Amino acid sequence: MSSDEARDPGIHRRALLLGLATLPGLARAQPVWPDRPVTVVNPWPAGGSSDSVARILMQRMAADLGQPFVVENRPGATGTLGHAYVARARPDGATLLVGTNSTYAIAPHLTAALPYDNATALTGVSLLASSPQILCLHPAVPARDLGEFLALARAKPDGFSFGTSGIGGTSHLATEMLMAMSGVAMLHIPYRGGGPAAQALLAGETQVTFIDLITALPFIASGQARPLGASTARRAALAPEVPTIAEAGLPGFESSTDFALMAPAGMPEPIIRKLAGASAAALRAPEVSAKLEAAGITILAEGPEQWPAYFNKEVAKWGDIIKARNIRAP
Repeated sequence: MSSDEARDPGIHRRALLLGLATLPGLARAQPVWPDRPVTVVNPWPAGGSSDSVARILMQRMAADLGQPFVVENRPGATGTLGHAYVARARPDGATLLVGTNSTYAIAPHLTAALPYDNATALTGVSLLASSPQILCLHPAVPARDLGEFLALARAKPDGFSFGTSGIGGTSHLATEMLMAMSGVAMLHIPYRGGGPAAQALLAGETQVTFIDLITALPFIASGQARPLGASTARRAALAPEVPTIAEAGLPGFESSTDFALMAPAGMPEPIIRKLAGASAAALRAPEVSAKLEAAGITILAEGPEQWPAYFNKEVAKWGDIIKARNIRAP
């Protein structure tokens, strides 16, 4: 034994560990934060709510982590093209996804052959936020609240039509759940996005439509649309005078557009923790929370521990609605 080893018995063990760490197999096992820009896929077109969430959040995360985060739009096939792209990526933290429940919880029930296994190809890093929708009525319909409208609809089956952002979107599934819980029947008219569906309501092409909160507010203020209820369990902070649909007569009704930060399955736990912590800190930063709340978005910031229970519940909930209502993709 050398004199150094005699003075410090741990020196031999530390030297051994250092030597082992340089072996190729063990070196590869150590999770390393990517040394290149992080690509964050948004599976929807630019300009929508998911795009806003992704860009506002990633700008702050890039500043906090000292790493470039680049949002890349890869729309198509109700979001599943973007999901498939991320599912095929290396699980090293360099490719992430800002997904919505219309794709990770609803689309698998409507698409016969996804190019990835929805339950195992991706992992949830953080449930970021949610956005309520307002059930809006055309003012020509003589109903002052949800109860009166449902009474009219029951008395005149298929006499009213509802517009949506497309088959399988959250506005569509929310209306199907509304009809299932209330016993009414209405004609579905799908449009190419939430914007056209809202414009159809204003033009009187449809009588009722779920509209994202931030889009609905000016129409409500101008009298072009009458609010019947908010889709979420709690009243929207930007429209506290509008009751929830549960309060207005359908107890238990709850629907929202949820945004999640996701990654390819198999990403090392330390990287997941790093991203989850960074996203939570960014969401709570005053300038980020202010921008999102001004857009009608509620911050959740739930981590990977909560993801499995939330994911399984959301998939089962919408699967039951789709099966019960016999909804099919075009």
